[in-house]
Amino acid sequence: MTPARIFRRVLLAWLVLVGVVTPGASPSPDAQPATLAPHQRLLREIYQELVEINTTNSVGDNTKAAETMARRLLAAGFPAADVQVLAPAPRKGNLVARLHGTGARRPLLLLAHLDVVEASREDWSVEPFTLLERDGYFYGRGTSDDKAMAAVFVANLIRFRQERFVPDRDIIVALTADEEGGGHNGVAWLLANHRALIDAELAVNEGGGGAIKNGVYLSNNLQASEKIVQSYRLEVKNPGGHSSLPVKDNAISHLAGGLARLGEFDFPVRLDEVNRTFFERTAAIVPGALGDDMRAIAGGSRDPQVVARLAGAGPVFNSRLRTTCVATRLEGGHATNALPQTARAVVNCRVMPGDSEDEVRRTLVGVLANDKITVTPLNQFFPSPASPLTRDVMRAVEAVTAAMWPGVPVVPTMSTGATDSRFLRTAGIAAYGTSGMFGDIDDIRAHGRDERMLVRSLYEGQDYLYRLARALASP
Repeated sequence: MTPARIFRRVLLAWLVLVGVVTPGASPSPDAQPATLAPHQRLLREIYQELVEINTTNSVGDNTKAAETMARRLLAAGFPAADVQVLAPAPRKGNLVARLHGTGARRPLLLLAHLDVVEASREDWSVEPFTLLERDGYFYGRGTSDDKAMAAVFVANLIRFRQERFVPDRDIIVALTADEEGGGHNGVAWLLANHRALIDAELAVNEGGGGAIKNGVYLSNNLQASEKIVQSYRLEVKNPGGHSSLPVKDNAISHLAGGLARLGEFDFPVRLDEVNRTFFERTAAIVPGALGDDMRAIAGGSRDPQVVARLAGAGPVFNSRLRTTCVATRLEGGHATNALPQTARAVVNCRVMPGDSEDEVRRTLVGVLANDKITVTPLNQFFPSPASPLTRDVMRAVEAVTAAMWPGVPVVPTMSTGATDSRFLRTAGIAAYGTSGMFGDIDDIRAHGRDERMLVRSLYEGQDYLYRLARALASP
C-alpha cells in the first residue's frame, strides 16, 4: 500500500516549502531505545520472523507466515479455538486470532497484511528477506509495508493476555494474504466465507501514519475513506478507407475531440465529512490566502475563484475536492496510409465516496459530447463509503497522539488509492488507517529498493497502537 504514503509526502513536503511551522518538534528520529523492554524484545523477534519469510505473490508463502504467528500465540496461552489459519488457496493463508472481552460492545478488529511486493536481490544493496538493523533503520522487504503493523498486533495481543487485560469488546487480530494482489484471497475472502470470525464494529488498519521532516514530527494522519477506482474504455469505430481520400468522419479525430473536452472538464466539488475536516485542519497550519481558501471551502463556499485557486495549488488538493477522470492510454489506426477504422482510449476515474458509477458514466458521455464514442466500464464498480469521524474514535486518536507527540495535529485523510479497508467499509465495518509509525517524507521506500523503517518508529508505533487499542476497547 503506497497511496497514503505518497499523499503524505506530497502534501507535507509542500507545507514545508511554503513555510508552515508545526509546533510538534521531537528529538532526532534516529534515536532509539537504549535497552529494550520485554514487550519490545518480543516485537523485535516477531518482526524478524515475519520479514525473513518470503511472502511475495510469485514464490512466497503467506501460509507459513500465518502459521508462524499462530504458533507464537498458542505458545503464549491462547486457546486453539481462538487462533485459526485459513487458506483459500496454496500459500494464501490468513491468521485470525481473538482475545475475549466482556462482550459489552461489538469487537475491535486489528488488520494488517502479510504479503509483500516483489523484491529481487540484484536490485537491492542488502538482502531483501533478511532483517538488517543499521544506522537507526530496519532494512528488508515489508519492514514498513506492512509487516511492522502485523508484528505489532501479534506482540500487543500477547502483551494484553500477559497483563490479563479484559476489554469491554473482543479484540480480533487478522493478518491477511493478497492485499498487494487485490485482497481477494484475504479480507474479501474472509468476509465472504468466515464473516463471523472478523465481524466487528470498527477496525484499525494501514493507510495512515506520521510524517517527519528534518527531525520534526509534522502530523499524524487518520485515513477514513478511499476513492473508488473505475476505468472506462472509449472507442470509435469507422469503415476507414485510403488516407489519400480523407473525410471529416475520422475515428481518431472524434476520439481526440472528446478527450480534449474531458481534459478541460472538472467534476463539481463534493466534500464529505472526511474531506471537510481535512481542509479545516490543514487550513489551521497553512499560512495566508491559501489557508483562507481551505477554510472557505470547508465552510461550504463554492465560489469559482476560490475553488480554482485551491485546485490550482496542486493535485493533492484538487483530488480531495472532487471525482477525477483522466485519459491514461490511447491507441488508434492500423496503417500509416489508411484512415483509422478504430480509435480507443482508457480513462481512469477516481470516484469520491458517495458518487455513483452511473452518475460518473453519464457525466463522461455528456462531456465527450459525441455519440460516436462508446463508453464501456472496464471493471466492476465497488462502492466504499467513508468511515464516520465519531467522537469516540477521534477522541482516542487525538488523546494518544497528544500524549506521545504534544502539538502534532491529527489530520483525517482520504486515500486516492486503495487499501483493504474498502472491503470492510462496504461490509459495514468502519475502518481507520492509523499506525503511529512516522517516516521521513523525503525517504519513501515502500514497494521500492532497500525498503526500511526507522527503528525508533517501530517501537513508537507499538506503543501508539497498544494505547489506542486499550482506549478503543476499555470499559
